[in-house]
Amino acid sequence: MTTAQWFLLIGGLLLAMGLTFSLLKRAPVTSAMIYLAVGLVVGPTGFNLFHFNPLKQSALLEVLTEVAVLISLFSAGVKMPAPFSMARWRTPMLLATASMGLTVAMVAGFAYWVLGLPLGAGILLGAIVAPTDPVLATDVQVRHPGDRDQLRFNLTCEAGMNDGSAFPFVVLGLGLLGLHDLGDLGLRWVLVDVLWATLAAIAIGVALGVGLARLSAMLRRPPYQHDLMDDFLGLGLIGVVYGLCVWVQAWGFLGVFFAAVALRQTEFRLSRAERDLQLDVPPTEVSIGSLVFKEHLERLSELILVLLVGGSLFVNSWSWAAVALALFLFLVARPLSVFVALYGLGTAPRMLGLTGWFGVRGIGSLYYLMYAIQHGLPEPLALTLIQMTLIVVTLSILVHGISVKPLMERFWRTA
Repeated sequence: MTTAQWFLLIGGLLLAMGLTFSLLKRAPVTSAMIYLAVGLVVGPTGFNLFHFNPLKQSALLEVLTEVAVLISLFSAGVKMPAPFSMARWRTPMLLATASMGLTVAMVAGFAYWVLGLPLGAGILLGAIVAPTDPVLATDVQVRHPGDRDQLRFNLTCEAGMNDGSAFPFVVLGLGLLGLHDLGDLGLRWVLVDVLWATLAAIAIGVALGVGLARLSAMLRRPPYQHDLMDDFLGLGLIGVVYGLCVWVQAWGFLGVFFAAVALRQTEFRLSRAERDLQLDVPPTEVSIGSLVFKEHLERLSELILVLLVGGSLFVNSWSWAAVALALFLFLVARPLSVFVALYGLGTAPRMLGLTGWFGVRGIGSLYYLMYAIQHGLPEPLALTLIQMTLIVVTLSILVHGISVKPLMERFWRTA
């Protein structure tokens, strides 16, 4: 496709989505399903007007998915309800750690025993497809900072955290394939890749999120009374936190999510204190001021990346192994891991069932795949993992997209 044709395609899609927004809200489809359908029609599956090769373009796709996930993680973090409550956060924490770890283990076992992949490749594949996605799961995410829906909160918070907590399993798989140093008996992996990288990311994110909230509040008050550019502050926080985390070998995705959470929670506490003191000061909410712009970027990244997914698939991409993996993940690994992780918490069966079903896979999985390829994954194995990951993401867009609106409406109606 020529540059002019790309402009026509993207511009036409944007116009169509903008003009039919009200209709799409009532239709039993999601925006990702429409982008995927267009990609399939114009890509190798349909008219073959373009073909996006994830292996040859892995460096570009890694950057695109990285930016999309970072923006989505920030948007998810600032929409977390305030004030913070450990009782409320316990469920998503278990989902992002225990449930995800069990999913990785089950997928790795399936890949090893059924698909015949090496153990390292199986663990890597599990780490790629285990995290739920903060980009494509907009229909099951918290809609705004005041949204108190517990199901939406659990799924949004889980997606925000497990995009970082999956990284230790990614490097574990790479290490077993000889592409990452795990240390003697895996000691370096435990100390550096698990403990240090996780705790340092959370500490950096919380410290900078709290610091920005307090600094912006101070500058808005007398005697300074400055006007601030909230969009730039939000993007700047993402960049600084992520850059610092990468610099000190911490998990940047986790750092950005917790920076956004800390920013929102601190602003909430400051605003409440000002109301209690009856101070006549402007609202100190960088998080809310920058949210609209981030959501627009998130929608644009969804359009481009899902379009590329559709343009990456051939008819023969639909192998039995890839479809079997997707069905095992959706129908066995995800529901079972959720049940085991939340067992004993007294979670309502209806909540448990929907949480187990809505484990949407998407852009985060593509990022981890491109990350592995850029770290020296052999080409034959890379092609196998690309095919399986693309089919998992495609089927997730379709099956979760078709079911999300009727199931969520039924849940709200009977709740």
